[in-house]
Amino acid sequence: MRKQSPLNILAPKRKTKKKHFVQQKVEVFRASDPVLSVLMWGVNHSINDLVQVPLPVMLLPDDFKANTKIKVYNHLFNKENLPGHFKFKEYCPQVFRNLRERFGIDELDYQASLAQSPPVKDEDGQGEGLLLTSSDRTLKLKQISSEEVEYMHNILSEYHQHIVMCHGRTMLPQFLAMYRITVENEETYLVVMRNMFSHRLVHRKYDLKGSLVSREASFKEKVKELPTFKDVDFRNNMQKVYVSDDEKERVLNKLNRDVEFLVRLRIMDYSLLLGIHDVDRAEEEVEIEDSYDDYDEGDEEENGLTPAPAGGSYGTSPEGTAGYMNSSKHLDPGELDPYVDIYAIRSAVGSPKREVYFMGLIDILTHYDTKKKAAHAAKTVKHGSGAEISTVHPEQYAKRIREFVANIFA
Repeated sequence: MRKQSPLNILAPKRKTKKKHFVQQKVEVFRASDPVLSVLMWGVNHSINDLVQVPLPVMLLPDDFKANTKIKVYNHLFNKENLPGHFKFKEYCPQVFRNLRERFGIDELDYQASLAQSPPVKDEDGQGEGLLLTSSDRTLKLKQISSEEVEYMHNILSEYHQHIVMCHGRTMLPQFLAMYRITVENEETYLVVMRNMFSHRLVHRKYDLKGSLVSREASFKEKVKELPTFKDVDFRNNMQKVYVSDDEKERVLNKLNRDVEFLVRLRIMDYSLLLGIHDVDRAEEEVEIEDSYDDYDEGDEEENGLTPAPAGGSYGTSPEGTAGYMNSSKHLDPGELDPYVDIYAIRSAVGSPKREVYFMGLIDILTHYDTKKKAAHAAKTVKHGSGAEISTVHPEQYAKRIREFVANIFA
């Protein structure tokens, strides 16, 4: 490849749209992955700009089409922190700012969650693309396709209206931002959502669709420290959710309202994500960790123990006891923080186990298009018309998942 002269490198490419050229003026936080470095820089830059602008009295139609673009030539600055040149695009900034406000998320808290320390990759991410968790565990970032970005644009106005109508009380994913990051001419699209599990340690996890066909966790999945079980596993484990009648009614009312919204948009193939926090087990883990805290490093080596990693704990999942207590304030097992534990419900008094349940709908960006119709036809031929396959039309899908969720309660 012919080497470009420095002047050619700095010359802007000929494009019809204007680009905003920005020089890095301050050192940014470091991340090993250049995409994450740009994300952190971009969020920092975006929120700093947004907080200077008064909140609009009302959103306009153009706000649902708007975006901001920044193109950075980093040729004169510290390249250990950022790539030589990159682009950062934020979609519909005022709309997502409004959604963050409706979900009770402070702008500076959001900025701190994403820009102070790099998000970490989820080891158990399902499907293709990145799945990340913010360092404080309050946010999830999911890599999506350009088609999903387009679809998000198509439904964003209806989604926003739904959130307004239900006053933010929903089981749907809480969409907080959407970005495009370009490094080395490779584009990465990310959507930011609230973490349904927040910082709380989850001991069991289920992805439920109300279908029993091909809905069992694989052996490879089951041997993980925190497997994602499915519908067949839920049935075989005789799992139940023990909540009060009032809580059950609240959950089903929210579910019905959200599912009706998804049917109107012809959306299907979503899941109910269920996480279970075992309070008794968590208390035992805290006791074990406290007992090890009584040792110093010399005591550990003297007794044949391997010192626990910094911030880690013995005998727990990678999220660990230290993980679920890694919030700004100390929380005992079973104690909830109303700011972050939005999806959490305590088990009813007198239940067989003291548990905290996290329930929400995930993966709602699948439209029932011709591709899904073809998949439905193929699976019907294979399994028969009466089989509970997951790929069915939105009305049938909604009816089935509502019936399934109604029966998970004890």
